[in-house]
Amino acid sequence: MHIYRLAIIGFGNVGQGFVSLLLEQRERLAKQYGLSVSIVAICDILKGSVYDPDGLDPELLLASIQATGTLEAVRAPHIGWSVLRTISESNAEVVVELSPTNLRTGEPALSHIRQALEQGRHVLTSNKGPAALYYPQLAALARARGVDFGIEGTVMSGTPTLRLGRELQISATITHIQGIFNGTTNFILTQMEQGLSFENALAQAQEQGYAEANPEADVEGYDIAAKLMILAHLFMDTTLRLDDIDRHGITQLTGEDIIKAKAAKESWKFLGTLEQTAQGVKGHVGPVRLPAHHSLASIQGATNAIVYSTDVLGDVTLIGPGAGRMETAAALLNDLVALQRKREESVAAP
Repeated sequence: MHIYRLAIIGFGNVGQGFVSLLLEQRERLAKQYGLSVSIVAICDILKGSVYDPDGLDPELLLASIQATGTLEAVRAPHIGWSVLRTISESNAEVVVELSPTNLRTGEPALSHIRQALEQGRHVLTSNKGPAALYYPQLAALARARGVDFGIEGTVMSGTPTLRLGRELQISATITHIQGIFNGTTNFILTQMEQGLSFENALAQAQEQGYAEANPEADVEGYDIAAKLMILAHLFMDTTLRLDDIDRHGITQLTGEDIIKAKAAKESWKFLGTLEQTAQGVKGHVGPVRLPAHHSLASIQGATNAIVYSTDVLGDVTLIGPGAGRMETAAALLNDLVALQRKREESVAAP
């Protein structure tokens, strides 16, 4: 059984969820996949930094956060290391990069990921910034160093969106992609259909933890645009910049707009779309009024969905959660299991 040594960069909700999931699934992962994990380092700018080459106690890590909000209760041989020192000098085989997302520069996650890959360490991340802005370069670096760069959690969280797209590409060409890629705004539109104003629906989304205090990235479509950039990299061999995408938010939608659509048995959905045109791949983000028979019209609440249009199979639709602590943790675990499967295949190869 192979033991993967993990360094986790960023220990917020997703990082804590990932450690919880590893604990919950420990026996099944060992039995079903021959996979064992040793968390050797945690580095968080607010909560602290601890490193033990022999492994940290995951239960103690979570207990310390619950009790104090920091890692101060965790005893380790090395305390207070910076992120770059942790990546450079720890014995971690896999770096799990979970620092805050920056859609303009990708930093600081970009520097973390580059350093890890250059040193021959696998990287798993749910951080959209580096994947949206620099995926081709980072993927090429990973290939050159013989390591994996796992980004399943960057689009629709734990729903295996990118994995499905890769499988479809084996026998078909993806010609068009459209989806509901932001649970916060889909929740807001669902609440508006129930009679709430945009302002009240947003407040409710914030109360329930779907929306940030500053919701601009969601309601103005930046989050969806970043996901389109990732999908364009992977499935249309195209690099799109944020400014290349025609983007409109939902803040101008009124209760009257919602009522008119309902009267016509239609629904407003905040969609991201990629399409092949004679001028190349075009990206669009904005509210679209859909007829009831459309596959995305009935998607309610914080749920996400994607429609891959292909030349061989027609439309293939996937529906599932697009955000959340445990949902995103599940995507990271899927990437780790994929890494283990690849390792077993290489070992078994003659």
